Amino acid sequence: MKIVFMGTPDLAAEVLDAMMRAGCNVTLAVTQPDRPKGRGRGVVKTPVHICADKWGIPVFSPVRVKDEEAVERLRREEPDLIVVAAFGQILSKEILELPRLGCVNVHASLLPHLRGAAPIQWAILEGDEVTGVTIMQMNEGLDTGDILLQEEIAIAPDETGESLYNKLAALGGSLLVRALPAIEKGELTPVRQDDAAASYARMLKRDMGNIDWSLPAASIERLVRGLNSWPSAYTFWQGKMLKIWKSTVAARDPSGEPGTVSDVDRNAIYVSCGEGVLALEEVQLEGKKRMPVQAFLLGNPVQAGQKFDSVK
Repeated sequence: MKIVFMGTPDLAAEVLDAMMRAGCNVTLAVTQPDRPKGRGRGVVKTPVHICADKWGIPVFSPVRVKDEEAVERLRREEPDLIVVAAFGQILSKEILELPRLGCVNVHASLLPHLRGAAPIQWAILEGDEVTGVTIMQMNEGLDTGDILLQEEIAIAPDETGESLYNKLAALGGSLLVRALPAIEKGELTPVRQDDAAASYARMLKRDMGNIDWSLPAASIERLVRGLNSWPSAYTFWQGKMLKIWKSTVAARDPSGEPGTVSDVDRNAIYVSCGEGVLALEEVQLEGKKRMPVQAFLLGNPVQAGQKFDSVK
């Protein structure tokens, strides 16, 4: 079975790597164009491009995969199946109908829950106890195709966006490898999604991390975990951004307006929220490294009654 793979970030690269380790016949890797990155603005290959180079797979990086030139390139490949994992571009009907077995997507949620761009982080933000991976037969909708195979995993109480991303990347690769032989033989029964049960995971934006202290402490604690490592949750302390990397809901009563420091000890800064108290345990002041609150307090005295701001 000739497979064309489409993907871009680390999750997709792990899925591609799992396919190659399983002996799949991937004849072309399609990924987003290489882009400048960092202060030096040097051009950096996507994780899928790097993985494809490792396995000696030809790489195609169209600016717009819908363009006729790109479609013709795919057509010449004569794939039996196209596998998509976090590619970052929408496929046209022409591409979806090109392979004899169609196109399948590796999606990091239990569809129809959390369709869209950022299902991993939103599973934590919404307080879900389980999530998983869906192998889906693609159609023209946004993650609306028939479900071919699913597997769930539990979300740990201290799960972060980064740790869950890594778990689902590994699960996505193993689940796809299990699904491919059954897809080739037509042994999987497609299950239509229940659109009435659908929810959406909108794209993450940097300003989502700006903490609104009027929210419940439990919601802010999930924000801290869900947006770790990007874009991260943050507040402002004496005019400088303070990123919050680790926090817990404290069994204390709030004191003062939301955002007010209610207490400080050597291990935590306790901040009153709209409901409950959040204990800040690991932080990063603008221009500094991540550090435990104990280290932060050595150079930044914090007292009860002082307040964190949502703007500079």
